Amino acid sequence: MRLTAKQKKFVDSYIADSNATKAALEAGYSKRTARFVGAENLTKPNIKAAIDERMKHIESDKIAKAAEVLQYFTTVLRGEAKETIIVSTPDGADAVENDPSIKDRMAAGKELLKRYPGDDEMFKAQLDKLQAEADILKAKAKRETGEDTSNITINIKPIQQDGGDDSAD
Repeated sequence: MRLTAKQKKFVDSYIADSNATKAALEAGYSKRTARFVGAENLTKPNIKAAIDERMKHIESDKIAKAAEVLQYFTTVLRGEAKETIIVSTPDGADAVENDPSIKDRMAAGKELLKRYPGDDEMFKAQLDKLQAEADILKAKAKRETGEDTSNITINIKPIQQDGGDDSAD
């Protein structure tokens, strides 16, 4: 089903700011019904499909890929990224480029380590410790539930027979 002119305008406005009520108003719906119409339009299959289709095209161009994000974290960590700060001067204001702060570099480093945890020796040691603790807990659980029969010790105590006691005569 094709979209009406109002519906097309609604889709365009909704994609711009993700506000259904505002999109309905900009599409020409009345102020009194804009909230209801906006919510209703988002449930209509043809409008939903039009929004989804447009978002796919936008996402491919405007959403950063994982590699791009990792490259940015790396530039911050290395101090290659610059931050522009406006500083007031007696003559007005000047734009000054600063290197990332130590706090920003640390945050970028932590974000990178989250994505590459295998390169950190401390992280490997923590993983080994957690694995050992998990193995111990599994073994204890098997013993308590009776599933582990490989290491059961059975003590056999000999039973004395009646004829072995001389004091009864």
